[in-house]
Amino acid sequence: MKILIAVLLCGAAAGAAAQTDGLREQVYPSPRGDIIVRYGQPPAQPWAPKPSFESLDRNGDGSVDENEASGYAPLANDYIYADKNRDGRVSRREYERW
Repeated sequence: MKILIAVLLCGAAAGAAAQTDGLREQVYPSPRGDIIVRYGQPPAQPWAPKPSFESLDRNGDGSVDENEASGYAPLANDYIYADKNRDGRVSRREYERW
């Protein structure tokens, strides 16, 4: 255990930092080869303008459920945030505010 800590501490001092595609990269030399640690969050992907509420509300009930939200990936990803009143549906007003 002491050897591992010593190797990591020496590697931290000698490690080289780089940044690629929004992710950071730290290289720690080790006797068995470099240890590369990548961390961070990649930049957000550009999305086209959001579709109309009507195009997502496929059954015409005046709200978008989780299944319907899967037609637009950003909404599906943010569904619990878009559904402000937590009723399991995104209303037109919630969609416009999201």
